[in-house]
Amino acid sequence: MSMTCAPYISFPGNASEAFPYYHELFGGELSLMTYDQFPSTDDFPFDPPHGSVAHATLAAPGITLTGGDAMGESLPQLRNDVYSFLLGFDTEDEARAFLAKVTDSGGQMAMPFEVAPWGDRYGQVHDRFGIRWDVVVPGTGG
Repeated sequence: MSMTCAPYISFPGNASEAFPYYHELFGGELSLMTYDQFPSTDDFPFDPPHGSVAHATLAAPGITLTGGDAMGESLPQLRNDVYSFLLGFDTEDEARAFLAKVTDSGGQMAMPFEVAPWGDRYGQVHDRFGIRWDVVVPGTGG
């Protein structure tokens, strides 16, 4: 079997801000299409707000993120500890640089980056949009 997995995040109306932020964090190539670019949205079961994102894809080394803006009355709350994205780094310096980039841009540490009981160095951070990123560097602890 051959397959890929790319998380899809439904943002509460701020995907046009979130995806450039993730592009800055991870690099790679960003493709973003707004509903304004569609020839018509007349047949849609919703009326997309001006500038809302229909679909975005960020393809960066080691990660692909997809998503768009959610539509409707009850928009999603992204800050939640039910899910997270686990990022594995080769070195502590790389992991610490990522964590600093997220916290310096409005994010918040959720768990300190330190040696976990299983021997890896591990920590958690919520970015400014509420997404939780778990960070691990294998086998660096004793």
